[in-house]
Amino acid sequence: MEIKLWKKPKNCTIIEGFPGFGLVGTIATEFLIEHLKTEQIGKILFNDMPAMVAIHENKLVEPLGVFYNQEYNVVLLHAITAATHYEWEMADTIKKLSTSLGAKEIISLEGVGSGQESEISRVFYYSNNDKSSKVFEKAGIESLKEGIIIGVTGAVLLRIENTPISCIFAETHSNLPDSKAAAKVIEALDKYLGMNLDYKPLLEQAQKFEDKLKTILQKSQEAQDTSDKKKLSYFG
Repeated sequence: MEIKLWKKPKNCTIIEGFPGFGLVGTIATEFLIEHLKTEQIGKILFNDMPAMVAIHENKLVEPLGVFYNQEYNVVLLHAITAATHYEWEMADTIKKLSTSLGAKEIISLEGVGSGQESEISRVFYYSNNDKSSKVFEKAGIESLKEGIIIGVTGAVLLRIENTPISCIFAETHSNLPDSKAAAKVIEALDKYLGMNLDYKPLLEQAQKFEDKLKTILQKSQEAQDTSDKKKLSYFG
């Protein structure tokens, strides 16, 4: 994997969100990009990624884009492609990004499956840093006492040392895009970082976000399926 950056803000907070349960991480980072004053400062490339790109409203959507908000000195890693089978490589790449920028913290935004049907998604945190934990506790956010963390976030927690890592999880009840759960993540993130975010527009624009991501991911999957069929035809 290769990181391409045309700006390198120092001592920043890295916030990452990958497709997972309810696409919570992707929806939340998408919301942050649209509602904070951000600029794209880089992207992550790797040769094993399918050769495809999404276009939405006449704009190119990077599969793995890196964005920056100067006001809060926040770097956003926004992913619309899953890192399935490449979790360790992605964790190593995030580690390189963190080292390059001298990041003071990495925050992962995630959805977690819930067996309980409820209109309200509960939100939890995990942190490997005592100081961060105290801030979460003061904000009234419940710690994750028991659970299994998989995917990129799990790899990040195992691979990256000497950098504070915090995770914010919101319950979601299906694999469909869940803007309500993403809004709970944004609300918790705002309490933690004090960014004066208003998550209500995310609820109001839920259908817009969900439709956009559904379309992009559906087209990506269709392109991948077509690519796989061509390979099978070629080798067959």
